[in-house]
Amino acid sequence: MIPTTPVPAKDGIANPAPLGLCAFGMTTVLLNLHNAGFFELNTMILAMGIFYGGLAQVIAGVIESKKNNTFGLTAFTSYGFFWLSLAGLILMGKWGWFTAPSDGAMAAYLGIWGLFTLGLFFGTLKLTRALQIVFGTLVILFFLLAAEHATGNESIGKFAGYEGLVCGFSAIYAGIATVLNDVYGKTVLPLG
Repeated sequence: MIPTTPVPAKDGIANPAPLGLCAFGMTTVLLNLHNAGFFELNTMILAMGIFYGGLAQVIAGVIESKKNNTFGLTAFTSYGFFWLSLAGLILMGKWGWFTAPSDGAMAAYLGIWGLFTLGLFFGTLKLTRALQIVFGTLVILFFLLAAEHATGNESIGKFAGYEGLVCGFSAIYAGIATVLNDVYGKTVLPLG
């Protein structure tokens, strides 16, 4: 049920962070259920990556710019375009538009995202513990996935899948906690 009395935003613009965090978290959980071996890579993951992980995060990032939040703008738009580019890498290769990336190329792709995320992790040290957990586990996830592609060791990828579930669920928690804390005007779920 949607509240009939919305919580007023201080600057007239609602907080886009919960949208971005939930979009990132839910898409991450679904992809990492695949990585952990629960089901094959399928259109459910790709569609989620394009429309929720991708587009919703880009929208959240654009709104963060309106709120003058450089960290939120950079993080949400970047990870939104990460999801779009990942879906593009997979689909363009399958459709025969371009050669699918080699394992070495995927290791470079995932590794550079890991380095980018490490840089953002340092920004979270001035933010909440919840965001530190999200970004810290995401750094680990990117480097584990890069290591899987660099070595060809599928057990690293399976372990990364379980670690990615922690990352995804922590982002969902942070998003829902932000919504509930805002709606109730008090700390319902702590963010640290």
